[in-house]
Amino acid sequence: MTQSTSDIVSDKIFKKPDTVGRRTRLREFQSQLVERMQAARSGVDARVNQLGVMIGQNRWLLNLQEAGEIVSVGAITQVPLTRDWFLGLANIRGNLISVIDFARFQGQAPSQIDKDCRIVAFAPGLSFNSGLLVSRVMGLRNIAEMELQAGNSLTDDAAPWATKRYVDNESQVWTELNLSLVVQDPQFLHVGL
Repeated sequence: MTQSTSDIVSDKIFKKPDTVGRRTRLREFQSQLVERMQAARSGVDARVNQLGVMIGQNRWLLNLQEAGEIVSVGAITQVPLTRDWFLGLANIRGNLISVIDFARFQGQAPSQIDKDCRIVAFAPGLSFNSGLLVSRVMGLRNIAEMELQAGNSLTDDAAPWATKRYVDNESQVWTELNLSLVVQDPQFLHVGL
């Protein structure tokens, strides 16, 4: 049995977007990413050991033992009388976490929240219910394939949590972000005005 031309045209005009397919592909991607992160944490796949993210205009590498769950930006409840980089509180699977605009924390322009933005929660091992707003998750990065920049010591009074800087094969600069040092920074801990 053949479809009439009007049926084919109406199917194309009124066809709904493939939201189920997109959700399925997103879940598959997330589960693959979780599997790779767990493999890296356990040392099974030692070559993949850093999560690449964009924060503002900068590329950062997060240790997989310090980075927790990655979620889309949902509702963030603002908290009055806090610094402008403290965006507020978000509920992630029943846990309230503070959301920090890390670009703004560093004195850069505030991050614009769009469809690519994510919240990277701190790993439970850090015992700190917080997450960073990232402009984009760039995936897992192999620092063994990157070149450690000369003058590696980036630790100074301004940013003790920026520990090492690498250049990848596309000449992109990546900086290691040590979240365990971030949670010890007095300025980061003082969110009130």
